[in-house]
Amino acid sequence: MIKLKVNGRDVSVDADADTPLLWVIRDEIGLMGTKFGCGIGMCGACTVHVGGQATRSCITPLSAVAGASVTTIEGLDETDSHPVQEAWRELRVPQCGYCQSGQIMQAAALLKDIPDPSDDDIDAVMTGNLCRCMTYLRIRKAVRRAAATNREANSNV
Repeated sequence: MIKLKVNGRDVSVDADADTPLLWVIRDEIGLMGTKFGCGIGMCGACTVHVGGQATRSCITPLSAVAGASVTTIEGLDETDSHPVQEAWRELRVPQCGYCQSGQIMQAAALLKDIPDPSDDDIDAVMTGNLCRCMTYLRIRKAVRRAAATNREANSNV
């Protein structure tokens, strides 16, 4: 049994230590928001947070997250009201939507690390998350909007 915390909940998983975290999240825990894309960590569809850092779950073995805190798209915000999620909806970023959970998780990590990112910062961090529908301009705009929302919220405190 490997123990970890997923979306704030303690979880014990009976799976091989080398099982990719993605399959544990989907098949063992039953959270379907994290998607399988390429299986080699290159597309970003499987991005989750491990210890607050954006992590490709398709190439992260379960053993690497033993005792760690994992956040999936389902746990980013209980009410789906994280500033990134709100910006995504307001700007109608998704088309097919398949990559969006990974995009949102990567963007949320970006804003945690760089609260006021430049376009170059956004492009550099988000470049590893692929979108078949090519909504990259809307993604950048949504990250900027979420950053502005965060700034406004912090200035009102």
